Amino acid sequence: MTVVRGCNLPDDLLYDVANHVWFRELGDGRVKLGMTTIATALAGEIVAFTPKKAGRKVEAGKSCATIESGKWVGPAKSVAGGEVSEVNEAMVDKPNIANSDPYDAGWMVIITPDDWASAKAELVLGSAVAPSYEAKMDADGFGGCA
Repeated sequence: MTVVRGCNLPDDLLYDVANHVWFRELGDGRVKLGMTTIATALAGEIVAFTPKKAGRKVEAGKSCATIESGKWVGPAKSVAGGEVSEVNEAMVDKPNIANSDPYDAGWMVIITPDDWASAKAELVLGSAVAPSYEAKMDADGFGGCA
């Protein structure tokens, strides 16, 4: 596991550092997306999670869900466009799962990407993500996870 300023970043995931979103290839052509520990630390306690419904399309670079916390309301963006095949209903019911378990129980959606090869080329492998996140944290003035 890579740890950057106290923030855990599992080595086996792919990261969209700019948007604080992780991707896990499921081996069946689909990918699972979630928020990083950095996203949840920046946002504070997540109080609402409104994903796109299964069967809906997500455009590359656009929102696959809306996240709301006491500090922030905004989109969870996916670099991969495609169709939402599954939604984490447990997170709809209890959004702060993302705060306590962002890499397992707190995943957001599973999508079937239209062009995974292109999207994947924009992501950083977890074992190599530390320099990118150090630079992003510096640029954003973020000291790290508590």
